[in-house]
Amino acid sequence: MALIVQKYGGTSVGTPERIKNVAQRVARWQARGNQIVVVVSAMSGETNRLIALAKEIQSQPDPRELDVMVSTGEQVTIGLLAMALKEIGVKARSYTGAQVKILTDSAYTKARILKIDEDRMRADLNAGCVIVVAGFQGVDELGSITTLGRGGSDTTGVALAAALKADECQIYTDVDGVYTADPRIVPDARRLKTITFEEMLEMASLGSKVLQIRSVEFAGKYKVRLRVLSSFADEGEGTLITFEDDEGMEQAIISGIASSRDEAKITVLGVPDRPGIAYQILGPVGDANVDVDMIVQNVGHDGLTDFSFTVQRGDYQKTLKTLEPVVKHIQARGIVSGEKIAKVSIVGVGMRSHAGIASTAFRTLAEEGINIEMISTSEIKISVVIDEKYTELAVRVLHKAFGLDQAR
Repeated sequence: MALIVQKYGGTSVGTPERIKNVAQRVARWQARGNQIVVVVSAMSGETNRLIALAKEIQSQPDPRELDVMVSTGEQVTIGLLAMALKEIGVKARSYTGAQVKILTDSAYTKARILKIDEDRMRADLNAGCVIVVAGFQGVDELGSITTLGRGGSDTTGVALAAALKADECQIYTDVDGVYTADPRIVPDARRLKTITFEEMLEMASLGSKVLQIRSVEFAGKYKVRLRVLSSFADEGEGTLITFEDDEGMEQAIISGIASSRDEAKITVLGVPDRPGIAYQILGPVGDANVDVDMIVQNVGHDGLTDFSFTVQRGDYQKTLKTLEPVVKHIQARGIVSGEKIAKVSIVGVGMRSHAGIASTAFRTLAEEGINIEMISTSEIKISVVIDEKYTELAVRVLHKAFGLDQAR
C-alpha cells in the first residue's frame, strides 16, 4: 500500500464537472490500494475575485483580514470535492489548514510553514478515508488564518507529503509535465521525462509556472518524490523531479529556457562607493518584505557608483516608496526605474562540465539585435534582463540555438 499526496490546481477544479472528474481519478487511485491525501486550490479565478472585492473596500487591504477572506476559496473547493467523493461511494473528509493543523509564522499573505500535525490525518487514512485538504493556508500561534502566497497550494501538497512521509507527491495541473520552454511560446518545446531538483528549482524561480518555487525547495529538503501530471489527460508518466543526475541526463547540457515578465528594474544613481552601502539600500527593501532578485553594482568613479536590482512587478511601487527616504539619507543622485523588462534564463546541470554556453547565448541574442541590460550566472543557469518586447523572440532563438527542439 502506497501513501500518495495529490495536488490539484485551480483549473483542475474550476467547475463542478471538473471537480467530479477529479473525484473519479482519486477514486481510481484509492481502488488500487493506495491511501490518498488530496490538496486543492480555489476554483480558477476565485482568488482574484476575492482580492478585487477586498480592494473595493480598502485600496491596500489589511494583510491579516485579506488572509481571512481569500482563504475561503479553498474552503469551498474541499467541501465540494468531499461531497463529490461521497456521491460515488468513497469515504472522504475535508480539512482546512487550521483543522490539520498547519502551523505557520505570522507573515500574512506570505506565511511560511513551521510544523504540521499529521495525527488526525493518519487516523482518518487508516479508517479508509480520502483526506481533502485546503491548500494555500495555515494558522499561526495566535490562531489567526494565514496564507502562503500565490501558488501556495503546491507548497501545502509537498509539505504534507514530507510530514506524512508519502511515497509520492503528484502535482496535477493543466500541463502534462515540465517542458524545455513554454509551449505557448515555442510550439516544438518537448516534455522532459525527468529533471533534477536543482534544475527545477531554477526553472521555478525563473518564471516557469509549472511548480511554485517554495514547493520545490520543500521537496528537495525533505527528499519528497515529486511528479508533475495533467488532470485533463489520461494517466501518463508526466515529469519526475529526480534527486540526482542519472546517466541519461548527463548528455543534456541545457534542460530548458525560462522567461518571466513579472520583473521591474530599479537603479539608484550616484551612490557613495563605500562599505555597507548595499545594505543601506537593500536592508529597508528586505524589511518591507520585498524579494530582490538580480543585483548589479557598477564600477565606482570619483567615489560614486550606480546600484541596480530587480524586484517582482507587484512590489515595484512599494519598493520605490521604500527607497525615497533611503536615497535622501545616503545622498544619492536619484532613482531611474522601469517595468518594461523581462528575464530570460538558460538552465542545465550540464553547464558545469561544458564551456561556451554563455558565449553561445550572448551571440544568439546579439544576432537578433537584442540588447542585454543585466546578467546573472550560477553553476547551472545564465539569466539576462532584456526589453520586454523581445521576450518571446529570445526564448525561441535560444531554444533552437541549444538544440532543445531536437528529440533525445
